[in-house]
Amino acid sequence: MPIYAYKCADCGFAQDEMQKVSDAPLTTCPKCGAASYAKQLTAAGFQLKGNGYYATDFKGGGSKPSESPAPACGAGACPACTH
Repeated sequence: MPIYAYKCADCGFAQDEMQKVSDAPLTTCPKCGAASYAKQLTAAGFQLKGNGYYATDFKGGGSKPSESPAPACGAGACPACTH
């Protein structure tokens, strides 16, 4: 069940309420009894699903990013090599 943040506009009382999505919003403040108890806008939770993961994320079972080994000295790839 989702948890919604509520706040009373009259007395300022704030509380999280666990409700079903199908439940009607609460309107009566449990502290002062005013009819100004309303849901607050909060950050939504989310889940990462599907193929949208980066190679460095923990997807589980996926392949790791490939890293090519450093070239050996003497192959002309480093500044110390003179070709």
